[in-house]
Amino acid sequence: MIIWLVVIVFFLIYFIGVGYYFTQQVLFMKTNSLEFIYQRELDNFRFDEDLYRSFQKKSFSVQSRYGYELKGYLFEAFDTNNWVIITHGVTVNKNNSIKYAELFLKLGFNVLTYDHRRHGESGGTTTSYGYYEKYDLQTIVHYLKVLKGDIVLGIHGESMGACTMLQYAGFVEDSAAFYISDCAFSTFEKQLTYRLKMDYKIPKWAILPVSSIWLKLRNGFFIKDISPLLATNNIKKPVLFIHSKQDDYIPYTNTIHLYEANQGEKELFIAENGAHAMSLNENKEEYYSIVSSFLKNIEIEHNSL
Repeated sequence: MIIWLVVIVFFLIYFIGVGYYFTQQVLFMKTNSLEFIYQRELDNFRFDEDLYRSFQKKSFSVQSRYGYELKGYLFEAFDTNNWVIITHGVTVNKNNSIKYAELFLKLGFNVLTYDHRRHGESGGTTTSYGYYEKYDLQTIVHYLKVLKGDIVLGIHGESMGACTMLQYAGFVEDSAAFYISDCAFSTFEKQLTYRLKMDYKIPKWAILPVSSIWLKLRNGFFIKDISPLLATNNIKKPVLFIHSKQDDYIPYTNTIHLYEANQGEKELFIAENGAHAMSLNENKEEYYSIVSSFLKNIEIEHNSL
């Protein structure tokens, strides 16, 4: 009897301790301020500040279906119906998207950037790695289409933003003319398994089953519910997949698997240089060339500055 009581107490301590701690780290990962990200990007010469300031930007706010506000910028620099929405990664915000905005503005596109839930100026209390963010992206897409009418829309995503974009296109609506996925993970389970191994030397069986139950209880989804890999199989519009070969946070093989799973028109660019989310920063000329070539191949007209 005592032995069983000890076993039950041990299991409860393990279940509560592991589940709560792990999900706390996942759902409430520390985010960076708009000011910090802007200065970081500027100090590392990742965008041309004079050019950025030369483009007028208009702030907007739209309500998420979950009740909080999503806030961002509209860069309407040209008399064109070509638009690109840029989705950022976890812990950063729309100021991390300035370098990508610069890329598309130079190619003659108008640009929308925004903050994901719980990032930057947007509301929301948890980060869900695309599970809820994909519906926020749908809200942003609908907002832009209602605001600007008949547009040719592209979506560019970096890291979690790429995962969000792929799940939006594959699970919600494949409504853009093209997508660019930069350094996405293939499945949340695979990414968590990799990080547990690299950061803590812990096998997934010791953490993930319990944590998945806790994620469901605390935020409404299981780990398996976040899967860009399953989503990308449903995307019919053209996708450009990008990743850095040196990425040691989300290995580039994730993007290889995403590329192979996609059944539509697609291209693949594996950059030789750069850590996680650094493909543009470390391979700028090639990145610009690949994106421009991709747009021409799928017959999206654009005019470089």
